[in-house]
Amino acid sequence: MMDLLHTIIDSIVGIVSAWGYIGIFVMMFLESSFFPFPSEVVMIPAGYLAFQGELNVFLVILMGILGSLGGAWLNYFLALKLGRSVLLKTPIVRNFVTQEKMKKVEDFFAKHGPISTFNGRLVPVVRQYISFPAGLAKMNPLKFTFYTSAGAGIWVTILTLLGYFLGSNQELIEEYLGQITIGTLVLIVISSIVYILYVKRGKA
Repeated sequence: MMDLLHTIIDSIVGIVSAWGYIGIFVMMFLESSFFPFPSEVVMIPAGYLAFQGELNVFLVILMGILGSLGGAWLNYFLALKLGRSVLLKTPIVRNFVTQEKMKKVEDFFAKHGPISTFNGRLVPVVRQYISFPAGLAKMNPLKFTFYTSAGAGIWVTILTLLGYFLGSNQELIEEYLGQITIGTLVLIVISSIVYILYVKRGKA
């Protein structure tokens, strides 16, 4: 299994090295939309190539964010145009979400879209599909773009810098990635609490 993982990572490094910034954009676009694979296998190798001087670290982060935003906008647009009934017929959604659950998520998103979008971009698996309820709820496009970019930006920057400073040290990357994941969950909890307090103060 580890040999397979190393092979995949080496292949991603090769693709990013050959395609450069366009490769980062395309793979993060796919990662953020209909082809969910870990963003770690894209941005960490890209950060490593930036460390080696093959790429500019700031452009790596920028292309990662733009790719994530592009994929998120694709899902948003599909949900907006196709609607709930069509989405529920697709195999990916049908196997995990019932119509009742989709309706509850849609209602919740209509009230709490911004914080849901921001937090959702920081959660594995969820980040690929958080744009669907945003589209169904017809979330304000500017708000969707801002909160998607903010959440994606944090995650992309973390992964890029991880690859930049730790290079090819797989053990250290795995160790720190675990700690970063925990820290990210703490950030989600804190941002949610701040949001709830803000909403309550607005209603007071």
